[in-house]
Amino acid sequence: MTTVVVGAGLAGLMAARRLAEAGRPVVVLDKGRSPGGRLATRRLDTPGGTAHLDHGAQFFTVRDARFGELVATWEADGWVHRWCDGFAGGDGHPRYVGTGGMNALAKHLAEGLDIRCGQLVFAIRPSDNGSGWSVALDDGHHLEADAVIVTAPLPQSFSLLITAGITLPEALMRTEYDRTLGLLMALDRPGAVPHPGGVQQPHPDVAFIGDNQAKGISERPALTLHASPAFSLTHWDDDPVEIERLLTELARPWLGEAAVLTQQVKRWRFATPQMLWPEACWISHEGPAPVVLAGDAFAGPRVEGAAMSGWAAAEALSAR
Repeated sequence: MTTVVVGAGLAGLMAARRLAEAGRPVVVLDKGRSPGGRLATRRLDTPGGTAHLDHGAQFFTVRDARFGELVATWEADGWVHRWCDGFAGGDGHPRYVGTGGMNALAKHLAEGLDIRCGQLVFAIRPSDNGSGWSVALDDGHHLEADAVIVTAPLPQSFSLLITAGITLPEALMRTEYDRTLGLLMALDRPGAVPHPGGVQQPHPDVAFIGDNQAKGISERPALTLHASPAFSLTHWDDDPVEIERLLTELARPWLGEAAVLTQQVKRWRFATPQMLWPEACWISHEGPAPVVLAGDAFAGPRVEGAAMSGWAAAEALSAR
């Protein structure tokens, strides 16, 4: 069975690795320049050197025992390390980060897989012979597949499946996503984010402020700010210069005596699903071959949820 996975975020990478380990041919397609999705790390060059900043997922925790076993192997291999055990005094749950940045974890997971970046999937249609799927790309090419796993945000997934002749549950079709506006700042000296370097919801307009140097991924002082969903929605369509000004004002309390050397605004249109499907993935029983939907809208809007949803998608295909 040849499987095409749409999306090289964590859910897609996990599904592809599980299938490849089972000996199944699998191709991963992603419209981005590199795998990772929200496992995203940016470099900002400054006169004093290069800062590295996570601008999507900032850390992850472990609740599921199977995921815990997997993370233990990642930690032993040096792919991830423990940042802290919570913020504002801690809560006993370790926070893990990718060693070298969250995107470094994605690159490790992508090793050995057939991942084709810069490939925008346009549509998924029944193949001409009626036994599988034809995955159409926007450049006119297509791939034939015996099964497809789609891990893109649900609104994007629906647009790909319009031509597939599959009836999707109404609850999935109604799923909305919170947006996130973010600001990346490289500083001339350490800022004022308190130990251990992260604060969750310190202000009604701020969801998270993180110190990438304290996380151990940046040699240079660098902060990442994520605005709250309400603030992000309110200002999403503002002039870019005004958005940067507003985000800079939100970040000011955590700069201390530091000056900003350079900064960038980042946008996540589909940051967090507002409603979760009760199962770890959804599989279609229509059409000529299986189609599975997976991602953080299924097993939870966290890194762990995306990983376990991808795992479940691979298991759903293996069971057929």
